Parts: sequence; C-alpha cells; structure tokens
Amino acid sequence: MSRHDPARLIAENYPHRMEVQTRFQDMDVMGHLNNVAYAALFEHARVLFNRSMRPWKERPEAERSVLGRVEIDYLAEGRYPHPVEVCTAIGRIGNSSYTIVQAMFQKGECIALSESVSVVRTHGEAKPLRAEVVAALNASLIKG
Repeated sequence: MSRHDPARLIAENYPHRMEVQTRFQDMDVMGHLNNVAYAALFEHARVLFNRSMRPWKERPEAERSVLGRVEIDYLAEGRYPHPVEVCTAIGRIGNSSYTIVQAMFQKGECIALSESVSVVRTHGEAKPLRAEVVAALNASLIKG
C-alpha cells in the first residue's frame, strides 16, 4: 500500500462523497464484494460526478467526454450488506483530458482506489478543454 499517495486514503480529501448501498448480487461465493461490484460502484459515482458538472450540461452538441482508461486497486475485502462511501475528485487536468481519482470506504476503511482518464472529443477528435470546464474541474481537485 506504500505506493499510494496517503492523501488518497482520507475520505475528507475528496470534494464529492456519496453513500451507496451494496446489494446481495454484489457478493461472490466467499461473501465478499466481487470485483465487478467494485467497478460498478466506482462507475456509478463517476457518472453522477460528471453529470453534476454544469459545463457538461451546456456543452456543444458534438462534444463528448469518453472514458480512455480505468484502473482499480483492491486494498481490502468489502462485505454485503454494509454500504460503501464512494469519494470522487479530480487528480489531474490535461489539455484535452482529465483524471478522476476515487476511493471506496466501508466502515471507515479504504477498501479500493480507482483512477480513470476521460478524454474530451468533438466529432471523434480530441479537443482542448473549454475554460469553463477547466474551472469546474479545478473546483473539484483532491485535497492534500
């Protein structure tokens, strides 16, 4: 776990936090949350985070933010029926892409980290981020 930035393991460093109830179907045969459940929980929070950003609601019609990469590090076992808290922030802002960093907590313990890269495209080509998008992303940077 030493390879992870310690700031990523603190829920309060993320400006966007949401509790999500785990489901019976999220369990594997050992009673743990399975790897697909972790991915779906991170995706759910990431999609809601992106949808909440005002500049995306008022974007040019052809502009799209597409997922370019997703990485998940499993740090501990998650268990049903306990809810999880999924925390989301911006980790890096590039010219035409941005990195979303996330952490999942259960009973106060960080059980997983995720990092994803979204690329802004217009008519199939990467395009520079608009100034209002950069401003919104800057407002959601991870602390620490």
